[in-house]
Amino acid sequence: MGAKFIIGSVAASFAIAYLCDKLIADLKIFGGTTPKTVADKEWWEATDNKFQAWPRTGGPPVVMNPIRRQNFIIKSADSLKC
Repeated sequence: MGAKFIIGSVAASFAIAYLCDKLIADLKIFGGTTPKTVADKEWWEATDNKFQAWPRTGGPPVVMNPIRRQNFIIKSADSLKC
């Protein structure tokens, strides 16, 4: 019995959220315009090409989890003596 109220209220909240998003973002009831950088596909492609053209200046690849990968070096006690 309670499940139908929960499902109904969740569906109603999604519908209200969709209507608010549509009114505010798409229909712009509070005014404003869509920026050129969002609306212009050529600008977006030029920006993406610029970011892809930057050279990598970082170091060598980093292993995120060396313990799981088992690629760490274990030094013996003899090699630690000076």
